[in-house]
Amino acid sequence: MEATTEKIILTNLLQNDTYMRKSMPFLKEEYFSDSVERKIFKVIGNFIEKYNKAPNKDALSVCINGLTNLTESEYKESMEIVNLITKKDEPSQDEKWLIDTTENFCKDKSIYNAILESIQIIDGKSDNSKNYLPKLLQDALSVSFDTHVGHDYIEDYEDRYDFYHRKEVKIPFDIDFLNKITNNGTPPKTLNVVLAGTGVGKSLFMCHHASNCLTQNKNVLYITCEMAEERIAERIDANLMDIAIDELRELPKKIYDKKITSATKKIAGKLIIKEYPTATANVNHFRSLLDELKMKKRFVPDIIFVDYLNICTAVRFKNGANVNSYMYVKAIAEELRGLAVESNVPIFTATQTNRGGFANTDVGLEDTSESFGLPATADFMFAVISTEELDELNQVLIKQLKNRYNDLATNRKFVVGINRSKMKLYDVSSTEQEGLVCSGQSTYSRDDLDSKFKTGEKFSDWNI
Repeated sequence: MEATTEKIILTNLLQNDTYMRKSMPFLKEEYFSDSVERKIFKVIGNFIEKYNKAPNKDALSVCINGLTNLTESEYKESMEIVNLITKKDEPSQDEKWLIDTTENFCKDKSIYNAILESIQIIDGKSDNSKNYLPKLLQDALSVSFDTHVGHDYIEDYEDRYDFYHRKEVKIPFDIDFLNKITNNGTPPKTLNVVLAGTGVGKSLFMCHHASNCLTQNKNVLYITCEMAEERIAERIDANLMDIAIDELRELPKKIYDKKITSATKKIAGKLIIKEYPTATANVNHFRSLLDELKMKKRFVPDIIFVDYLNICTAVRFKNGANVNSYMYVKAIAEELRGLAVESNVPIFTATQTNRGGFANTDVGLEDTSESFGLPATADFMFAVISTEELDELNQVLIKQLKNRYNDLATNRKFVVGINRSKMKLYDVSSTEQEGLVCSGQSTYSRDDLDSKFKTGEKFSDWNI
């Protein structure tokens, strides 16, 4: 009987315990095109799953004898295969070659099966719609053996040391204090949340930061479930062109063309704005959008904005399901953070304050609306607070609420300038921060402190 890749796999599943444990999690029944080999693989897989080891020849024969869906010819063929794959007189294959060959086998079979399924979908012979095609092909192309089984504290100490000294890729802010409290920006695979009352500046912050990311030549995906795509683009126009929204609407076409050309000359990244109706979209819609953008526009975002979390829907709960707001909003937050990890990007979103927090000038985590599960899930969360006094100064107060990037006690509160007509935030002078020193505020950078330490100034003379 001719040796094939399938027979080599079956042989080593039975005879090579190390190979079996490395390859079995990735092998699938549908990868075996021959019906008899497919049934033998299923018998072996069921035995391994139940007894945590491969069957010997006798056990495998007994299991095959117990199958009721074998014809006489299939039974005869299966016994011939069992005799072949249980022979132990041949030298064992190189383990790396076995793993590489099996991985390539799985990849090829996965793509082949996906193409066959795609043809069925196109011919209308499948229950899946054509919208399923991108995911089907993407899943097939992503088949890979992940051999990483965890970090060994003793053996992997050198990797750990390299990790400590590796410069993490982050997307910085253009606001000095936001960079200070985040150690120079937000890293990938994180969920970052802005908390504010209605009309205070949640969307303004996200539009401003989206504009900032564009000027850093980053690809930006802005998902809006609240405002129209054109309204978001209008705000970003105002920010990048440094012109008030009211004036923007009055611009003649020629001047607008000149300004957009001037603004986009310094931008190499792309901005895609996608609108979904309120309370209809969840992370599965966002995943499909990412797939379509990659295929149709070759667009892969470096950062994603979702405006805003509370008006998205949860995948794990159906619309109208009898579930409390704590669980529902927490589920949305967890799913968004999962998307950030999958896509390897930071995600920014926003949430409202509750009724008590709306008029509160010292907003805390307890003022998060609907669910305390949201701050439990977020990596970085801060409040934007506005008062009549701050409005007169064209400022807003930023208060850290949760921070996995830095010490939460340092620079807990600070003010930034705001220009609502131009949808901009900006740094204010250090003297504007003086009233916040009592709340763990430090107006000195690390370099400032190093310098003061070297000159021998007393701590009691420092304004910290």
